Amino acid sequence: MDTSERGRAGGLLGFLESRKNLAGSACGIVGLGLTFAGVAGVYWPVVVVGLYGAGALIAPPERPPLPDFPDPSAQLDGIRADFGALRAYLAGVELPPAAAGRLTELTELLAALLDPGWVAEVLARDPEGVHALSRAVRTDVPEAVDTFVRTRWWTRLAPGTEAPERHLERQLALLHEEAEALAAGLRETEARRQESHTRYLEDRA
Repeated sequence: MDTSERGRAGGLLGFLESRKNLAGSACGIVGLGLTFAGVAGVYWPVVVVGLYGAGALIAPPERPPLPDFPDPSAQLDGIRADFGALRAYLAGVELPPAAAGRLTELTELLAALLDPGWVAEVLARDPEGVHALSRAVRTDVPEAVDTFVRTRWWTRLAPGTEAPERHLERQLALLHEEAEALAAGLRETEARRQESHTRYLEDRA
C-alpha cells in the first residue's frame, strides 16, 4: 500500500469514527426502526437518509487534539542538564573574589532548587517558577558573566572607567534575590498546604 492509499484508508477510518458519522448512524438506525414499525412507509429511504443527515448536522464538531507540550517535570530535566553545562562554563571563568563568592551563593541556591526530590515536585506545580529558573540558568547568569568578561577586556584597554566587577556583583545579587524569592514562594505554598490539611482534619473531627 502506497502513501496515498494509506492516506485514503486513514481518512475513511477517521470519518467512520467521527462524531458526525456516529450521530448520523444512530439517527439512521432510528429511521430503520420507524421503517420496520410501518411508520415510514414507501418513503423509508428518504426517512433514513434524512435522519442520518440530521444527526450528522447536530453532532458537535470534532475537537482537535491539544499540542503535546512537555510538562513542568520534563522541563526541569532539561534545565538540570543546562545547569550542568553552565557550571562547567563557570568553572573556566576567572572572577574577582567578591563576585566569585556571590556567584557561588547563587549557584548553590539554584542547585538546591533543581535537586530532584520533593522540592522539585513543588516547583513543578509552579510554571512561572519553572520559567524563572530556566531564565536564570539559560540567560541571566551566563549573560552576566560573559558581559563581565568582555567588558573587563575593554576596560584594560581604556583604564579609568567604572570597574565592570561592580556591575557583575550587583547583577548576581539581584539574581540571588530573585532565587530567594522563588524559594520563599515555594515554602509558602507548602505552608499553606499544611495549614489546609490542618483545617481539613479539624473540620472532619
